[in-house]
Amino acid sequence: MARRKKPPVPDVMSGRICRVPLPAEERAAMKGPASMHEITWRIFRIMAEFVEGFQFLSSFSREVTVFGSARISETHRWYKEARKLGGMLAECGYTVITGGGPGIMEAANRGAHEHKGESVGLNIQLPTEQRINPWVKRSRAFHYFFTRKVMLAASAQAYVFFPGGFGTLDEMFEMVTLVQTGKSVKIPIILVDRKFWGPLFSWVDGTLLHEKTIDPDDCLLCRVVDTAEEAFDIIQTESQERSFF
Repeated sequence: MARRKKPPVPDVMSGRICRVPLPAEERAAMKGPASMHEITWRIFRIMAEFVEGFQFLSSFSREVTVFGSARISETHRWYKEARKLGGMLAECGYTVITGGGPGIMEAANRGAHEHKGESVGLNIQLPTEQRINPWVKRSRAFHYFFTRKVMLAASAQAYVFFPGGFGTLDEMFEMVTLVQTGKSVKIPIILVDRKFWGPLFSWVDGTLLHEKTIDPDDCLLCRVVDTAEEAFDIIQTESQERSFF
């Protein structure tokens, strides 16, 4: 039987190839593998997003970050609760920060704006779907999801998660992990709507805890509520000024 030939080893050190995942539209526009030169400039862009993001956030105080689905209409009860919470936070001098898009994000910004509070959006630049909602007073746009996520986490005194999809789940577990591992001080992580979040945390308790992949105390990192009033009461009594670092 003929021996198989080994594939050629890419000449990484020559600067011609760099194995870094890129968005589909960028890969389609490229004639070949990304060079180290191109990757170096991308790193500078990432650094700039971090620097500009932290400078932008430095002018705010008492931040509460609200997460949730971009696909919820203004007639939905979740939208109404997020709008109510945004207003309650604004009236007490909190800065409401969202991802700047439609749905739950729009609702929280709208409530804050209507009550003359700080309404902030940290938007993500996408080819479709994402847009900055009209209730954002001050905003910052990000190219990279991971830099935006750091900014959403950076200095908030509380995180509030309304129902959402994969993005909301990703952000929620990221924040839980930061608190669990001590990379963030322990601050309120509030999930709104017991019916939505209940099955997930039944699985967490029944599977993760049962298999000892988490500790019993880890199950207490999140608080599940049903109303804006419940979430607001937790924020008022348990939130604290903090710095991400």
